[in-house]
Amino acid sequence: MSDDSRRAVLQAAEDLGYRPNLVARNLAERRTRTLGVLVSDLHNPFFAGIIDAMQSAARQHGLGILLGSGRRDSAEEGEVVESFLQQDVEGLVLLSPVVTRDDLARAAESVPTVVTGTTDIRVPHCDVIINDDQLAGELVVQHLLELGHTRIGYIDAESGPGASDRRAGYLAAMERHGLEPAIANGDFTEEGGWRGGRELLAQHELPTAIFACNDVAAIGAMTALEEGGISVPDDVSLVGYDNTSLAAMRHIALTTVDQPRQAMGELAVELLQRRRDRRTAPGRVRRVEPHLIKRGTTARPRPRPASARVA
Repeated sequence: MSDDSRRAVLQAAEDLGYRPNLVARNLAERRTRTLGVLVSDLHNPFFAGIIDAMQSAARQHGLGILLGSGRRDSAEEGEVVESFLQQDVEGLVLLSPVVTRDDLARAAESVPTVVTGTTDIRVPHCDVIINDDQLAGELVVQHLLELGHTRIGYIDAESGPGASDRRAGYLAAMERHGLEPAIANGDFTEEGGWRGGRELLAQHELPTAIFACNDVAAIGAMTALEEGGISVPDDVSLVGYDNTSLAAMRHIALTTVDQPRQAMGELAVELLQRRRDRRTAPGRVRRVEPHLIKRGTTARPRPRPASARVA
């Protein structure tokens, strides 16, 4: 086509308001150019950073993204995954899922699939991206020890994605230094962190530092401490996990573990693209390195009576 003809066609398209019919094009090419992304919790800002990086990386490959959430319910997550497959997505990324192993295996047999945030549900032909959660747990305890803390509590997420490794890191570091662990039951929500904070407050001797399983739980724990008349970090130091936008807010300034969300999102798209041509290759685990971000919620412990209680 000559330059004059090209300009004429483009001008006519603009004048007529023409837009390409992507559905028709995809049908002709037998492609949807879409990735399905399952988010376990839309209320957790951690996932926004991964999705943002994925969207930029996907765009470079001419791909769009469909989002869905199962709200940390394995049955609902299975339904979302099935809906993605019915829409012929070209790949799946499951962010910290609790989906059943059978549902994950069926998905990985159908399309390239990547899981982030957990190694609890490994299946063949599915790649996993995970922060080195156990190392991160040890980094937190080491930081608090260097400040002088020896009574360090942990708010657990029990069976949540990645929770077992974070707990294992905390326990390993405490045992290595001959310290008694203090674990409270919680989960990855603000409510769960609040419950865990209340449980630690009710103990005979309140820890001088608390490590929460994620930033959202740390915010809940901070609320529980404030309700009990405990100041952070003057009375109790507090550490979260994820380095979300919440942690970086100036009035919160939460010390936390950084998970490299940008790298995780870009790597997820890269692994999906690679697996398009190597569908039956064994699944691999890619661990990214955590870093501790020190902010204003951790400080040296100061002498105080162990009398803080919840009324």
